[in-house]
Amino acid sequence: MQMNQKLTLPSMGCGTWAWGNQLLWGYNEGMDDQLQAVFNLCVSNGVTLFDTGDSYGTGRLNGRSEQLLGRFFGEYQGLGKDNICIATKLAAYPWRWTRQAMVSACKASAQRLGKNVDLVQMHWSTANYAPWQESGLLDGLADLYEQGLVKGVGLSNYGPKRLQYVQKKFAERGVPITSLQVQYSLLSTYPVTELGLKDVCDDLGIKLIAYSPLALGLLTGKFSEKGTFPKGIRGLLCRQLLPGMKPLLGCLREVANFRNKTMSQVAINWCICKGTIPIPGAKSLKQAEDNIGALGWLLSDGEVADLDQAAASVDKKMVQNIFQTK
Repeated sequence: MQMNQKLTLPSMGCGTWAWGNQLLWGYNEGMDDQLQAVFNLCVSNGVTLFDTGDSYGTGRLNGRSEQLLGRFFGEYQGLGKDNICIATKLAAYPWRWTRQAMVSACKASAQRLGKNVDLVQMHWSTANYAPWQESGLLDGLADLYEQGLVKGVGLSNYGPKRLQYVQKKFAERGVPITSLQVQYSLLSTYPVTELGLKDVCDDLGIKLIAYSPLALGLLTGKFSEKGTFPKGIRGLLCRQLLPGMKPLLGCLREVANFRNKTMSQVAINWCICKGTIPIPGAKSLKQAEDNIGALGWLLSDGEVADLDQAAASVDKKMVQNIFQTK
């Protein structure tokens, strides 16, 4: 067995779901130069974790997010290059059910990236609908670590019971779990407050990564009930959730004004204060700069408590990922 190098994760990462996704995020190839600039800005500011997935990219653009990250990594020669951690998630497609299928999938990701994957993650658990499928996929994940093809393994959309099951299974093979990522934000507190995931992760020495920390843009303050909404699913969510979010948005705005920060920065910083690694996405330099402004300071305990209270008063929360397990 090869010795696995240590993974160092920063206090915030960058999600790259939008890089290649036309359907939800309106990606087109003319954006690539801007995305390279986003990558460069992030790395030079210490945001060195990039989260992707082998299913990211619409239709013929499947895998585009990984391809772009590979290109950007290759071209970047600045400060912090050695700290870059590219984390990809392998989809539990129905036709993937053997351990070898996972190893092959990760090798295909590495080919698109032009380098080994640093952190490989199971994109979701099949426990809710095809429990028989999961053990082969998990074996393959552990194989990748044992063969030295990755520096670490992680999970995504797992709850505490399922996490503990996998942790035991991996511990028997001497494979540690580096991270677990779930949908977590002021609009999606369920994994932590109701499932108690953070405590379980802390006990097991696992880092909790928060995806969608801005709730697909709902916590940025840029959408209002009277304004124009984005197209598709995001617009639908705005219509459903914005009316009941007034107290939360009001509290975010108040803290942001007091701190001389943006609402996005406060929402991201709240995730950091909760001991998670948020991975907000960025498609433009302006968004990346805004996200980076969430670093280098911390909300007070009182501010966190006020935001917690405002979040708890919201009736309709973000829809949970259908694959999220208990």
